[in-house]
Amino acid sequence: MARSLILLFAFSCGAIAANLYYAQPIISLIAPDLHMSEGTASLIVSLTQIGYAAGLFFLVPLGDLVENKQLMIISAVLSIASLAAAATMDEPGLFLGISLLIGFTSVAVQLLIPLAAHFAAAETRGRVVGTIMSGLVLGILLSRPISSFIAGHFGWRAVFGFGAVVMTIVTALLALTLPNRRPSHSASYLELIRSLEHLVTTLPVLRQRSLYQGLLFGSFSLFWTAVPIELTNHYHLSQTAVAVFSLVGAMGATSAPLAGRLADAGHTHRATAFALALAAIGYLPAMLVPGLGVFGLVGTGLLLDFAVQMNLVLGQREIYQLDQNSRNRLNSIYMTSVFVGGAVGSAIASMLYKHGGWTWVAVAGMLFPLLALGRFLFAEKPAQSIISHD
Repeated sequence: MARSLILLFAFSCGAIAANLYYAQPIISLIAPDLHMSEGTASLIVSLTQIGYAAGLFFLVPLGDLVENKQLMIISAVLSIASLAAAATMDEPGLFLGISLLIGFTSVAVQLLIPLAAHFAAAETRGRVVGTIMSGLVLGILLSRPISSFIAGHFGWRAVFGFGAVVMTIVTALLALTLPNRRPSHSASYLELIRSLEHLVTTLPVLRQRSLYQGLLFGSFSLFWTAVPIELTNHYHLSQTAVAVFSLVGAMGATSAPLAGRLADAGHTHRATAFALALAAIGYLPAMLVPGLGVFGLVGTGLLLDFAVQMNLVLGQREIYQLDQNSRNRLNSIYMTSVFVGGAVGSAIASMLYKHGGWTWVAVAGMLFPLLALGRFLFAEKPAQSIISHD
């Protein structure tokens, strides 16, 4: 892949992934304006992630069946319409429905990553995917401070308007420059969906990697859903200050290319153990040393994001090696598991904070990666059931 194409993929992935998180730090602004209760408002992020998981399961597998560029552009156009609708919505029930649709249409990002894996040479695939994932991670992590900044100056509706404009630019760039790729798969859509079960049952690597990253992303979503509440309630920070805090997570993107290089060099097993352990240990600054205050939360945000993004790339590198003709379906299963975990983490964040404060959030956040680490340490190293020949 040409360097310019890799950078385009990275930018596009970041811009599309940002759509999933614009609402996360500004729920406290959306809720009163739409007359939502606190419990109902907490569903906004969860429904967005559930919509994303549904898109991963039902839409992304089509990348193994139909022309990839056309599918990507259609989903991106629908994403523009969803964001524009969110910016003008006044009915709380409809806004929740639009949140679900924003998540569903943002799966375009998961069509781009397997496409990049197809175009990349086998010996550099981990590096290419890692670089593109850096863009995706930056989009996720920068979406929160951007959202807080825009909402603080122009109102929360401007955030979704901004997202629609960015997606229009991305869609135009991809329409002009994205290479065509028509898969050789000839099955029907229903056969394609049914084949997902076969892939899950025959590929232990896929099952294990999906479990590890699902648990880590549950911890990630739990932290980043609860921490704005902690910062505003306990430390009385403004939306702008919360935006500045969110910038610390952007440093976690540096682990994506590092993970790709480690995987290409054959160090996936050790790097996975390190990432899972680091995610659990990462909660210690915010949990055991209360005197650190905001700095403890900064430390946890840095370590957790670094670990989660590292393990994400390691997992993608592993599953893309399984079968070159099933990469979109493999990615669909993997990322569906990831965002189901994320939806669970977001859904329980408000409840944990309400009943036990930050202590309960930190304990639960640490348990997720500890479960993944325990499974990893006691799991036998599986043989790959399908071997890629590219």
